[in-house]
Amino acid sequence: MKCFVLLSLLLAATLHAQTPAQTKAPDAVDKLGANLKPSRTLVYKKVAGRELEMHVFEPEGLKDGDQRACYLIIHGGGWTGGIPQRMYPFAAHYAKLGLVSISMQYRLHSAKTGVSVFDCVKDARSAVRYIRAHAPELGINPQKIIVSGGSAGGHLAAATALFDNVNEDSDDLKVSPAPNALVLLFPVIDTSKEGYGNAKIGEHWEELSPVHHVRAGLPPTIIFHGTGDTVTPFAGANAFHKAMLKAGNRCELDINEGGAHGYLMRSKVLFDDTLQKTNVFLKSLGLLN
Repeated sequence: MKCFVLLSLLLAATLHAQTPAQTKAPDAVDKLGANLKPSRTLVYKKVAGRELEMHVFEPEGLKDGDQRACYLIIHGGGWTGGIPQRMYPFAAHYAKLGLVSISMQYRLHSAKTGVSVFDCVKDARSAVRYIRAHAPELGINPQKIIVSGGSAGGHLAAATALFDNVNEDSDDLKVSPAPNALVLLFPVIDTSKEGYGNAKIGEHWEELSPVHHVRAGLPPTIIFHGTGDTVTPFAGANAFHKAMLKAGNRCELDINEGGAHGYLMRSKVLFDDTLQKTNVFLKSLGLLN
């Protein structure tokens, strides 16, 4: 009897070990991006023995000498996960509207590899500098760069305008990484203990906390956030919005009542609504025809 029980336990353990880990079911944005492919990929940075890529969606009819607006989108994942493909539907949408659209790769935070959140920020700022420095060959107007991102990607988008002291040593600091507009999707906006990312960043968290770095002269910004977000709490987005207005910056806050973290990624209706409102915002700035 004891042998039978032992064999049963061993069999159960073996089957459990062979069962693949459950993966997240595809949401609305995953489904929209399933068959999308960029026009090309290019390396924007070489660092620590790695090549970091931009996945470029070129608009129809793009030609040498064009002065198109650029839409750069940055994926989320708590700085520790995610891939550029996650944001392809955003990039494809703006490529169809005539913009050069890019979904970027960045180093992922990991204690094992020694990559910090500061390195993630450096990559985002390097990416905008690359676009601006190579604007003529990309068919981009260097003064029409829009940076967007979701969750941790929203943090990195904001970082391109905010954290002037966080730069890659190899970057040309004469080239500004500040975009001409920001579109922040349920962003990490407060890295204090009341927000998100405090433990990942460590004791220097305030250096990378957008809400603590608001000042005059920042790019026009639109934020999409749900009041039911318990990952990146809505209070942070609300505080950032108020601070931006107080500093004299243009900032719009689109509130989804009860919306959980990533709400607009899970519903085609909410995804489309987000894009439509973003279109209106960008048209008002002359960044979208």
